[in-house]
Amino acid sequence: MNFNFLNEYRSIAVVGVSNKLDRPSNEVARYLINKGFTVFMVNPLEKNVLGQTCYPKVQDLPQSVDIVDIFRRKEHALEVVEDAIESNAKVIWMQLGVVNEVAAKKATDLGLTVVMDKCIKIEHQNLIDQNNK
Repeated sequence: MNFNFLNEYRSIAVVGVSNKLDRPSNEVARYLINKGFTVFMVNPLEKNVLGQTCYPKVQDLPQSVDIVDIFRRKEHALEVVEDAIESNAKVIWMQLGVVNEVAAKKATDLGLTVVMDKCIKIEHQNLIDQNNK
């Protein structure tokens, strides 16, 4: 899959982000912020992550986002996808280990780009490496 859209789309909601620094969701959110993305934190159990307000749902964000990056178990992916669809996201990104074909079909049927079982940080780093060759 071609991930060039990561050069165009600059706003990302990280769903399931944790305040714990050793969690992959926290590491990825920090990476994206450091690479200049506008990152919104989404987790109803957190108030604040990395100094930013944490929102309960994607629809609660102060603006729509391009990419919704899902750090939730696969059985929760459909509800996140439905939330993302309502918020006019363009891309659904399910992190490593997250595969939900029903959620993916619902999103692709509505014209969204879907990525499953991939890490956005790794794919962005690969894209940077390709662009520097």
